[in-house]
Amino acid sequence: MSNPRASYAGNDLKRAIIYKFFVKVLSFTVGLVFLFLCAKFVLSMFTWPTDNVIYRILLYPNDNPIMFLSFCWMIGLIIIVFIHWKKTIYYVDTIIEASNNLASSNEDFIQLPGGLKQVEDQMNQMKQSAMENDRLVKEAEQRKNDLIVYLAHDLKTPLTSVIGYLTLLHDEQEISSELRQKYTSISLDKAIRLEDLINEFFEITRFNLSNLSLELSHVNLTRMFEQITFEFQPLLHEKKLDFQLISPNQLDMKCDVGKMERVFDNIIRNAISHSFSDSTITIDIKEESEGIGIRFENEGYTIPEEKINRIFEQFYRLDSSRSTNTGGSGLGLAIAKEMVELHQGSLSVSSADDKVVFHIYLPTLS
Repeated sequence: MSNPRASYAGNDLKRAIIYKFFVKVLSFTVGLVFLFLCAKFVLSMFTWPTDNVIYRILLYPNDNPIMFLSFCWMIGLIIIVFIHWKKTIYYVDTIIEASNNLASSNEDFIQLPGGLKQVEDQMNQMKQSAMENDRLVKEAEQRKNDLIVYLAHDLKTPLTSVIGYLTLLHDEQEISSELRQKYTSISLDKAIRLEDLINEFFEITRFNLSNLSLELSHVNLTRMFEQITFEFQPLLHEKKLDFQLISPNQLDMKCDVGKMERVFDNIIRNAISHSFSDSTITIDIKEESEGIGIRFENEGYTIPEEKINRIFEQFYRLDSSRSTNTGGSGLGLAIAKEMVELHQGSLSVSSADDKVVFHIYLPTLS
């Protein structure tokens, strides 16, 4: 795919070169005609002896004006073309040399001759953009690698516990039923945590949304949220949270049900993870202009602006602590945003006064 900025710079350069060429040709033509008229004026102002050298020189163009002007114009044009061609080649060589700097990893700005100032500015903008993109890619890759290391380390904790308690159950044949039940319960909890961590590994390795397509169908959005919120009751009870669902009794929409369920699941999980205990998570669904608006609000620590701006980045976690017990892989919100935008909608977040609000807008799909 061609770079729009590069095309724009190239077109500007071509226009500048052509403009300068025609200005030089026009200036030369006007100057030549002016000199010819001056020569005629000088010739007519005085009485010249026939053997005067200047008179003989001026007499030829006066007697053969078209031939003289054509000859001089052709000679001048050849000289202008040669000079202009040489300067254009110099420009091309300079830009080619600068393009090597454009692709290099150094942070030095590109410097071009004065006549290429606009091209220089646009190439430096491209270089800055490429450097910023490279920085973001490296940061995302580093976060991904760090997360994999953290997950791999954290896998050991539940796995060690499961092996330890199962070993006790296996070796202690006369263990009491209460202790057996306790060890079994702990082993189950640790095994579930281990499954969650493994699922996060799969989430990281298969995160590629570029080839996703929508499988649209009609769904009752109100019933859908009632089912989703019901499934979260155990997590809500654990943190002493409540759900408040504000929605019309019947609200149908067309969407990819599986993908939107995943979006809502990710946002609600995030709200539960970052909510104060004994608080309420509110989901407010309203019909908006040519679509539907869904507002998720929870009470939690205000998210700083620098984190708000990065919250939808891949592998970025609000909780930057090393342990994964307090957060997921950092993909949930990134995936949610991609899937909402796949539905031609938008997902945004705001935070103030110990409240966090996610807003989804989904247009009506035909």
